[in-house]
Amino acid sequence: MTTPIIRQALYLEVADRLRGMIHARALRNGDWIDELKLAGELGISRTPLREALKVLATEGLVRLEPRRGCFVNELSAQDLENIFPLMAMLEGRCAYEAARKASDEELRALQPLHDELASHAEAGRIDAYYRANYLIHEATQALAGNPWLADMVGNLRKVLSLSRHRSLAWPGRIRESCAEHLAIFEALKARDPERAEMLARRHLMRQLEVLRALASAEDADAPAAESIPDPVVLEESDHVRTRQSRARARRAHA
Repeated sequence: MTTPIIRQALYLEVADRLRGMIHARALRNGDWIDELKLAGELGISRTPLREALKVLATEGLVRLEPRRGCFVNELSAQDLENIFPLMAMLEGRCAYEAARKASDEELRALQPLHDELASHAEAGRIDAYYRANYLIHEATQALAGNPWLADMVGNLRKVLSLSRHRSLAWPGRIRESCAEHLAIFEALKARDPERAEMLARRHLMRQLEVLRALASAEDADAPAAESIPDPVVLEESDHVRTRQSRARARRAHA
């Protein structure tokens, strides 16, 4: 018997739209969300909008305040200090498991992405580098073959997207980041899980160090802070979005 196709619930589609609006800064950090106005712009009632906001609240992208409404979240310096060590631990584990599980063919498939990354780094193309960097992280996460780990990493990555800072804008960081990625890739190809894990953790913690420096530069009104570009909007691959949408739906209605 053929299984019928079930259309994704409207509130999950709305959640995807709101997530994109937050990443694109159409809804900016700290903004109060005018539910009536937003529902009108999206052409929906307030019920699916409110359900979508509950989903985003479980992801940490928005916060619901009694008698005040819903606000786009903001990440403080302390939030970054709390999140990055966790992200480093999880991304390190992704690299560890990928080094153990990935086939030679799967690793060869990552070579063009790393070549592209190096090309963008050499040319200083920050936005293009950022996209390739994202795809490499996602690919390593997939090669780990651990859906529980993938969900945790994906959720934290969404929260970190709220950060106004872009570490790649720091002078010399783009080439440094590329060198770190290439070293991790070499450890994966060498089937050295311990080294891959260590290098991945160091890569994430180095990003935190640069974000600290950027924050200090902003406080001092330094030129480096003024050159930070707007964030690149990235779409999750379909399999990641589908799995995580189901998980969000369960949490939102728990």
